[in-house]
Amino acid sequence: MDFLGRRFRIGNLINRRVIMVMTGLGMLNAGIATEILLSLFNVNGVIHFGIAGNANPNLQIGDVVIPKYWAHTGLLNWQRYGDTPDNLLSLEGNGDYTRKLGYLQFSDYSSDHRKNDNSSKNLLNRVWYQPEETFLTNGVAEERSHAFWVPVNNHFYEVAKIMEGATLSNCWEKHCLSKAPIVAMVDRGSSSNIFVDNAAYRKFLSAKFNVTPIDMESAAVALVCHQQRIPFIAFRALSDLAGGGPFQSNEADIFAPLAAENAVKVVFRFIALLSR
Repeated sequence: MDFLGRRFRIGNLINRRVIMVMTGLGMLNAGIATEILLSLFNVNGVIHFGIAGNANPNLQIGDVVIPKYWAHTGLLNWQRYGDTPDNLLSLEGNGDYTRKLGYLQFSDYSSDHRKNDNSSKNLLNRVWYQPEETFLTNGVAEERSHAFWVPVNNHFYEVAKIMEGATLSNCWEKHCLSKAPIVAMVDRGSSSNIFVDNAAYRKFLSAKFNVTPIDMESAAVALVCHQQRIPFIAFRALSDLAGGGPFQSNEADIFAPLAAENAVKVVFRFIALLSR
């Protein structure tokens, strides 16, 4: 069924009635696709899958990771030059913004930064990470709440744990990894409208938020499901070590198809487990 530029494919998969739709690139497309899906159909849960950049050097290309929490790390309050972390953010006093989640200070990554200096001058100053404003379907109309770390569904997560450690395909056409990828349960994933191909920012996200997959859609799907109280889980296959690394950690152009194939295989296994 085609609707508003989306194609919804409806059928059966391993004794389950399923509806599949492609989100498209980025947070806006993912959020819109999920909202249309949930508005048109009465679904029991949402399974989101695809490939992602990797912020955890202990994992490799082709591994499929299943985070417990997702966050949108692209909603920011950009602080003016001259203000310090102790200064209130603009509109913070009205409750619109917060300093609770912390910040990225650009001077920490300036090329002229010296180890003995606390910071070096940088007109970009710092950006503060913000939670999403949400409106719950079972709440009062126009009464807002906020969400940063959105959990996946507990039942889905427990079922997915059965797959932890399972091995997956390690070859694509003539290219092979030295060891078979695995399914790994991880703590957190993050999304934003940013394609992260920068090692410094990848390391920052890992150290600051303990994220493994970095993508551009999953948190949007999670936030829509959170607002509508729909069970949700995401599977992301790692296609590269974001920002570079040794050969087997940053060859997205070669191994992205392998990662995508592994993500689909894990989704099939998960649906089979749900159908028991």
